[in-house]
Amino acid sequence: MPPRRVGSVIRLRPEHEATYRELHAAVWPDVLEQIARSNIRNYTIFLRDGLLFAYFEYTGTDYRADLAAMAADPRTRAWWELTDPCQQAVPSAAEGEWWAPLEEVFHTD
Repeated sequence: MPPRRVGSVIRLRPEHEATYRELHAAVWPDVLEQIARSNIRNYTIFLRDGLLFAYFEYTGTDYRADLAAMAADPRTRAWWELTDPCQQAVPSAAEGEWWAPLEEVFHTD
């Protein structure tokens, strides 16, 4: 089965851009390991005009369980405590949604 492609978007607070860049220039190794354990590959974050776009490929078989495991990981939670203040949900995000999912409308290999 091919990987599931996932895209999402969130705003970057302009006053926190330097901090966000510094954090992502040296992501904690245990956070990277948890991403891999959660069957996420090719994780990429792009920035343009204050908008962060994240893309990754999910290769597992239980997406919800793998994301729940990531959310339960203490080091990942500590990482999010640093990165979350840098971000702001987009206006169209559903209630309780942080990174808003994007609809894939085209793909080619």
